[in-house]
Amino acid sequence: MSDGTIEQVCVIGAGTMGHGIAQVIASTSTAVCLHDVSQDAIDAGLAKVRANLDKGVARGKVSVEQQAVTLAHLRGSASLQDAVAGVDLVIEAVPERVPLKRLIFEAVAQHVAPTTIFATNTSSIPLASLVDVLPDPGKFVGMHFFNPVHIQPLLEVVNAEGTDEATLDAVLDLAGRMGKDPIVVRDSPGFASSRLGLALGLEAIRMLEEGVASAADIDKAMQLGYRHPMGPLKLTDLVGLDVRLAIAETLAREIDPVRFKPPQLLRDLVAAGKLGKKSGEGFYSYG
Repeated sequence: MSDGTIEQVCVIGAGTMGHGIAQVIASTSTAVCLHDVSQDAIDAGLAKVRANLDKGVARGKVSVEQQAVTLAHLRGSASLQDAVAGVDLVIEAVPERVPLKRLIFEAVAQHVAPTTIFATNTSSIPLASLVDVLPDPGKFVGMHFFNPVHIQPLLEVVNAEGTDEATLDAVLDLAGRMGKDPIVVRDSPGFASSRLGLALGLEAIRMLEEGVASAADIDKAMQLGYRHPMGPLKLTDLVGLDVRLAIAETLAREIDPVRFKPPQLLRDLVAAGKLGKKSGEGFYSYG
């Protein structure tokens, strides 16, 4: 990293968020390695990146040159040591489980330089629950991206207690290069976006549970009445019902067990494997 500019990145987790994060960073001509526990997972993530780019080219949103630059700066590796070798930034984008995130950071710390920045893509977990496994708390920050990453302009940058100014500046510089519009928030459960979005989403689920209106009409109320681009139930399908449940459980534990108590309908749908768009069914069906 020269002059505080991030030049090499490893993204850990090739799923819904990870492959998108890798794509937008590689599009800035920054070298990115996508890592996951299996080569199959990595290949699937890279295939999704190529599909995103192909669709962008077909719609005139991405030039052929931009597509070539992105793919040229992106690779995958199932070896953690190889994936993080020489990187300036490691972004963890795995499921919302504190023990898993801690294990990953502990493993990464054995293979990177003292100057390497650690970032988590968590949408709700307090950074304070992760920081003690890191070699330098000053090099830790939250980078909360939004799905789909290559389209959504917002990046929520979480300033953990102890995050140094140089780390924050380097991450904000990368955000600008990615074309993201960042906000900076302090470390607090749910931060700004997840806390507000979840409050609306949970109430919409309770309304559906109580038979106030259909899912389509609840969503239409927010789209037409409040100019939301997407209703809260369809948005929950896009985010993933399991993800929303995990966030609700975190905020119920960390902030208020009443305000953020997950509705039974949400628990039932997750238990039935109806996780939203990624599973084919949630509050809506996706053929």
